[in-house]
Amino acid sequence: MRNRQIYYATHQTASTQLSASLSKELRKKYHKKSIRIIEGDTVKVIRGEFDGVDGKVTKVSLADNGINIEGVKKDKIKGDKFDVFINTTNIVITGINSDDKWRMNKLEGKKPRSARIESKPDKIKEESKNESSKKEEVSNQNKIEPEDK
Repeated sequence: MRNRQIYYATHQTASTQLSASLSKELRKKYHKKSIRIIEGDTVKVIRGEFDGVDGKVTKVSLADNGINIEGVKKDKIKGDKFDVFINTTNIVITGINSDDKWRMNKLEGKKPRSARIESKPDKIKEESKNESSKKEEVSNQNKIEPEDK
């Protein structure tokens, strides 16, 4: 019954199954035990044929229920090489891809959406401060000081 539920799982449910545990350092930093894997994360294989291999995640596949890691390949009889999908239960995340701001806010315990909205007004305020300081400089330069005769 459980295997059938996993096999017929929705895309959202199946994608949560592609999470992996964090390394001890990342656990202390983020106070989380596991996180969903995305491309660009650095991982270490802890079980299986490729035990001890470090590398970046190049592909995440729901269909194959695993991930591809840079440098993890097998040889065919004819000499070609092909990528190996490794199950996420056999890896530990050692480095996080921080390109996704929503994901990082969620990891750090912030509200994912409110942080993005707040960052835009800060930039606008900084730009307006810069513009006002430039205007003041220009007005100071334009002032002509009266000469004492």
